[in-house]
Amino acid sequence: MKFTRTSAALLLGTGFVAGIAAGPGGAVLAHALGSRPAAAEGVDQTDRLLALFGDVVGLVRTNYVEPVAPHKLIDNALNGMLSGLDPHSAYMTEQQWRDMQTETSGQFGGIGLEVTDNDGLLQVVSPIDGTPAARAGLKPGDLITSVDGKTIEGLSLQEAVAEMRGPPGTTLRLTVKREGQDAPLEFTLTRQIVHVPAVTSRLLGDIGVIRISEFTEQANPGLRAALRKLKVESGGHLRGIVLDLRNDPGGLLDQAIAVSNDFLDHGDIVSTRGRRSRDDQNWSAAPGANVAGKMPVVVLIDNGTASAAEIVAGALQDNRRALVLGTQSFGKGSVQTLIPLDGNGAVRLTTARYYTPSGRSIQGLGITPNVEVHASRKPQAHFGPAHEADLLHVLANQGGDKPAVPPLPVELPAVAQQIPKLPPPDWPAFDPAKPATDFQLQQALVLVRAMPAGPQAASR
Repeated sequence: MKFTRTSAALLLGTGFVAGIAAGPGGAVLAHALGSRPAAAEGVDQTDRLLALFGDVVGLVRTNYVEPVAPHKLIDNALNGMLSGLDPHSAYMTEQQWRDMQTETSGQFGGIGLEVTDNDGLLQVVSPIDGTPAARAGLKPGDLITSVDGKTIEGLSLQEAVAEMRGPPGTTLRLTVKREGQDAPLEFTLTRQIVHVPAVTSRLLGDIGVIRISEFTEQANPGLRAALRKLKVESGGHLRGIVLDLRNDPGGLLDQAIAVSNDFLDHGDIVSTRGRRSRDDQNWSAAPGANVAGKMPVVVLIDNGTASAAEIVAGALQDNRRALVLGTQSFGKGSVQTLIPLDGNGAVRLTTARYYTPSGRSIQGLGITPNVEVHASRKPQAHFGPAHEADLLHVLANQGGDKPAVPPLPVELPAVAQQIPKLPPPDWPAFDPAKPATDFQLQQALVLVRAMPAGPQAASR
């Protein structure tokens, strides 16, 4: 069986979202083997290795201290085979596949954590805005070591996430390692149905601030609705836009393309290059889709900005449509294809690298801001990897010889040279409900007001 991108969903998230129902999977070995190409070592070598695999399965079934269900052996084998390739490939049981489809729709049950694997532990990529995890204070880089007092070390990513799942209204206790903290941290959270607001907005003076927390199916419709709302609130005098992509873990490729097109009249948005050149693809802006006109735009990023969010930042930066402010992004430049297995779950397989319009691969590198600004005076604490390049089995960069920041057709506004990288010592503690305490946001407002104003597009 041949799988093509036209028959599989493309996903650009950094990990899995914890807290949704799980169920048993079926044995899918025959299906998986039916779609494999001949190995480079030759068919005979492949057959010998498959015979070895069968021998080991037979030994376990015959001699292991307790009986083991066949589907458990195969599920574990598939998990190990795929997770050993890179941090983002994985096997999903049928239930996990249904859960993934629910997650990308923007509504699911859980605690709202985007997580990835870090040497057998769950590493928080980012908490999703407005969820139990965000309210409890979990942070990017936190390492989850146990759930309800049971260690998750050594479990596969899917198994570890399954330990965090349960019915809405029930509680769970997480034990977390956080850099800079000598003792483990304990968090008690109540599971709930999570309604992910992909897009939120607010008007600060004559500047609209639009935050995309995740690229679900609601990202592009939400952004367009936010722009219409801001134009009305400003009485038709919206001066510019700050697009906040901080701690956005990514999501759907088509949504990243659509959101980029909301700011672009022309030009490339992103391209992907796979193992075979015939599978390479390129997406360009569609004329007439721009709903922001020529209003100045500043994009906010940080180390939690990943994947689909990096596509948008890179597309607007390379097309000279926006200036990027903040800190280096996460650096996930690979595309995962979700391939259904006919009632036996799905494979989440890394099938391509993506490239920004100038030909940059940000895999393992990230997007470099035009204006570097940190959220606080203290370096952000990270227990373990803070970027894609720090993970195990990371995919190599191909195309990283391009400039980290593309040249601008004109110099940065003079005020950009005066924007400090760090907040002053007396800067107030950050409070999400008080924009005045958000140092990066305040500097983005300064920068966008210094950029030349342009006409708004008609509301759509």
